[in-house]
Amino acid sequence: MNAAAFATHDDETEEFRTRLRHADAAVRRIAVLDLIDVAGDEHAPLLVEALADTSAEVRLEAVRALEAFESEASVAGIVPLLTDEDIEVREAAAHALSELKHAGSAVLLLAHAYDERPFVLVAILRGLRELRVAQSFEPALQALAHGDALVRREAVAVLGYLKDSRALAALMGLAAQDPEPEVRRAATGALGFAQGEEALPALLSALEDPTWQVREEAATTLGKLRLPNALAQLISALDDPYWQVRLRAARSLGRLRDSQSVAPLLVTLRHEISNLRKESALALGEIGDAAALPGLLLAEQDTDPEVRKSVRLALEQIRAAT
Repeated sequence: MNAAAFATHDDETEEFRTRLRHADAAVRRIAVLDLIDVAGDEHAPLLVEALADTSAEVRLEAVRALEAFESEASVAGIVPLLTDEDIEVREAAAHALSELKHAGSAVLLLAHAYDERPFVLVAILRGLRELRVAQSFEPALQALAHGDALVRREAVAVLGYLKDSRALAALMGLAAQDPEPEVRRAATGALGFAQGEEALPALLSALEDPTWQVREEAATTLGKLRLPNALAQLISALDDPYWQVRLRAARSLGRLRDSQSVAPLLVTLRHEISNLRKESALALGEIGDAAALPGLLLAEQDTDPEVRKSVRLALEQIRAAT
């Protein structure tokens, strides 16, 4: 960069700095918005400075702008805004922290990972979840006992992303006993990193949870783990009162590829809900048992084109396998 270019850059920066310190908050806000249009890394310090503006509107725009400029200074400036007096600023700060991509930012979040205030802790855990650093294990494990359900749910998510077997016992306990359905659901899904059948009892219990969303998650996780000893319970789940649970059970039965599932899946292939018919056809194709052929041939005349497409695919898979 030649001397003239440096001078132009310095002049532009100084102009923005002057506008960001103007007595009128409206002028300062427009300056932030203008910065967004031209900002490069060299302008990020000006946006960080705007985070401390006395106007909530200016702070809000600065937080939003800094989502694109992750740095130690920007993260350090955003974290305090989690307790800002303005709710929009607080929510924008929380969202910005959830968008962090660089593991180096974790150090700044971890400094607040034992904060007892629910909103702050939820935001910190949400940011740590995406960064997946090992140091977040202990604070997340401790947060499982927090009195706020949202905190517990975010802590579960962190542990699920880390896939650390030391968390399994605690996650299984939450899946079965947490008073909040959303926490039980999250814990049930997080058990998908378990090895062998260690999580099977908790997942089978979740498959009978009074909340259908937890049962749906349990059926999904059992399919991911491909646990043969869950076969009977997954077949029973095909009769669940909620079709969403039936659909996940059908999908998981396809993953297990056990011929004992053929007959009950042929029943669901005639269900009134087309999504369930489609999933049943796909599962039968994965199982690959010729015993499903007569039922699938009848289903070729299904009124739903997506079901017919799934049936044709299943027929091709079975014929190729036999």
